[in-house]
Amino acid sequence: MEEIKEKEVLDEQKQSASNCEKKKKKDKNNHKEEIEKLQLQNKDLEERLLREKAESINYRRRKEDEVSKIMKYASEDIIINLLPTLDNFERAINMDDDNLEDEVSKFLSGFKMIYSNLRNILEKEEVKAIDGNNKPFDPCYHQAMLTEKRDDLEPGMVIEVLQKGYIYKDKVIRPAMVKVSE
Repeated sequence: MEEIKEKEVLDEQKQSASNCEKKKKKDKNNHKEEIEKLQLQNKDLEERLLREKAESINYRRRKEDEVSKIMKYASEDIIINLLPTLDNFERAINMDDDNLEDEVSKFLSGFKMIYSNLRNILEKEEVKAIDGNNKPFDPCYHQAMLTEKRDDLEPGMVIEVLQKGYIYKDKVIRPAMVKVSE
């Protein structure tokens, strides 16, 4: 009986050892699966982080571009509102006559000084008039208001500027209104 008990104990020990080995292998496989799962999660998180970082960089760049554009053209609205006043000064100056003794001529000399100051301010702000007379019509800079058949000019040439156009820095803020040859 002792032999049977010893044999049973030995069998139990062998089975226990075998179960321990199986358990170790199972635990080892579970650990491998868990490691692989964690590695995949880590890789996914790294990719997400890189995408978020790239989005952040792109957002910052877009914002910087937007802010620089706003800063560059900050005076645009004021300048656009001043252009009709500039046009009115030019109309008043164009009615100038050679008689410097009458009241109108005295007013016109004051208008010329104000106009000159206003032009200087606009030039400092990088506002330039669009040159149009006897130039080819360009829809980026000109707005055709009238056409006229002219034999002395080839078609598509600006005959007359009806209202000056202006460029602010590198942007057309008002196209020139022109008469174009057919």
